[in-house]
Amino acid sequence: MSVLLMLTRHPVLRRVLEAALTLLGVSVLTFTLLRVLPGDQITASYGIEAGALSPEQLADLRAYYGLDQPLVTQYVHWLGGVVSGNLGVSATSRQSVLDMTVAALPNTLELAVLSIAIGLLLGVPGGLFAASRPGATRDSGSQVASLLALSLPTFLVATVVSTWLANTFGWNPNGEEFATLAQDPARNLQQMLLPALVLGVSIASPVFQTARASILAIRDEDYVRTARAKGVPSRRLQYRHVLRNALIPIVTIGGLQFGFLLGGTLVIEQIFSIPGIGRQVLLGLNQKEYAVVQSTVLVIAVLFVAVNLATDLLYRVVDPRVRAE
Repeated sequence: MSVLLMLTRHPVLRRVLEAALTLLGVSVLTFTLLRVLPGDQITASYGIEAGALSPEQLADLRAYYGLDQPLVTQYVHWLGGVVSGNLGVSATSRQSVLDMTVAALPNTLELAVLSIAIGLLLGVPGGLFAASRPGATRDSGSQVASLLALSLPTFLVATVVSTWLANTFGWNPNGEEFATLAQDPARNLQQMLLPALVLGVSIASPVFQTARASILAIRDEDYVRTARAKGVPSRRLQYRHVLRNALIPIVTIGGLQFGFLLGGTLVIEQIFSIPGIGRQVLLGLNQKEYAVVQSTVLVIAVLFVAVNLATDLLYRVVDPRVRAE
């Protein structure tokens, strides 16, 4: 009890404990939900032919896939393998899930980094531009454009834009075999450009709204009015006093959006044929690949938790008050 109390009192240890409990909860939830879905790996592999299997054949297959064991035993066996670095093996491709994830993860990370960069480059200056004259035409127009970008589904925008570019200009780099950044940087960037733009525009909207609201709140602070009364130049006032102190909410929304991108690019990866971890989960679900889905979702959860921890560390960099606490 004293050890647990010490862990909860120390801020860093408390966050690590919370992260561990979160990952444990994700593993239990993912494992349980997969077993609730109709069908299993046998029906996914054999389709309608599974109905023609004899009871002995079914029993052998259930034993082969480990489905004859109690659920608790299956969970403990899988989790023990994950802790030891064994994420399982794909029954369809006979590949190690670890090898599959190592190959797919860089593609998702690249797409996420490009998307969040585009989102921040559009959202933060846009929020600063709109907040410079609240209620003016630039403010109203920016908010309308932001709501429009937020309202349009990314899969619809991706499908329409990619189809239009292919039919009008014959430009469809994603129709070719995917090239990683190490294999062919030029073709890789062409294949990543459109999906990153689609995701980046959708991310820019919440970033814009957060930046605008935060900047407007900071503008009314006493120290900003004092600096303005002392004759501090407008540009210096905006960037050094207003924007710098408005970064905490922007860092928060940026970290959350980046975390969601690591596991939420599934549809975009499927549309643009990008072999990332989101697409890996989708294929695993279609084929009832328990090991693939469970382990990949857990990897995504680990990345999400790591991004949140990194966001907390960024707070200490951008805000001296957090460091003091």
